[in-house]
Formats: sequence, structure tokens, C-alpha cells
Amino acid sequence: MRQFIRHPIDVPVEIGLGEADPSGYYTHDISMGGLAVRAGCAVAPGRTVQVRIGCVQPPFEASARVAWCRPHPLSGYELGVTFLDAEDAFRARMVEQLCHIEDYRRSVMRVEGRELDMDEAAQEWIQKYAANFPQIGGGSLH
Repeated sequence: MRQFIRHPIDVPVEIGLGEADPSGYYTHDISMGGLAVRAGCAVAPGRTVQVRIGCVQPPFEASARVAWCRPHPLSGYELGVTFLDAEDAFRARMVEQLCHIEDYRRSVMRVEGRELDMDEAAQEWIQKYAANFPQIGGGSLH
């Protein structure tokens, strides 16, 4: 039973498995509770991992637990990780908004040829999309 609404997003993520170098993954979706990531290798459910999203400043870093792991036809595996701390879950939600704003900024440049700085992109994104961005604690998909 899913406790949080998930939102599609494609952001580079590093998952530290206790090895010297963290592995690179891409998020599939994000929610208040955690992330789903596409991975090249299986990771056992219950394992604690370190999550790092470096495309925001400062980089988002948090501990998480692998909730599930299943084969995926395109990427090898898909992992579901849940954050261990409620504050980390809240911060991940803010990272999600920043990623949507950055995606909007790039889209405007590609489609309209307008170059926006992050503040301008944030102001436009808020005007256009913030009302549709689900609120924290906004419900469940059961």
C-alpha cells in the first residue's frame, strides 16, 4: 500500500552502497517518503544506503533504506528507497521542486529560445505550476 503520491522526475542520483565509489542512478519518481530509482544492479531490501542528488546546491544527501527491488526490462532493476528521517523527506520534496524549476528553465530555452536565470525560472514556474504541485501530506494512492 503506497502512502505517498509519487511524481515522475528524471534526476541523476548517487546511491552509496558502502563501496569506495557511489553508483550512478536516475530517479524514476519521487515522493515525500522516498525515491524510485533505475539501477544496473540489484540491492537487497532492508539495506541502508546513502542517497546524494548533486544537481542542486548544496547537494542533497540523506540516509535511506531499500524498501523493494525488482527487475526492470530497460535498466536492469528498479529500487524503491525510503528516507530514514522526516526532515530528509521534507528536504527531498524541496529538491523535487528545484528539479522541476530547472527542467522548466531548460525547456523554455529549448522551446522558446529564452534564457532564464534560476530566479526568473522559479518565478515563472511558481506562477504557472505551483498551484498544481501537490502539497506535502496531500494524500495517498493506497
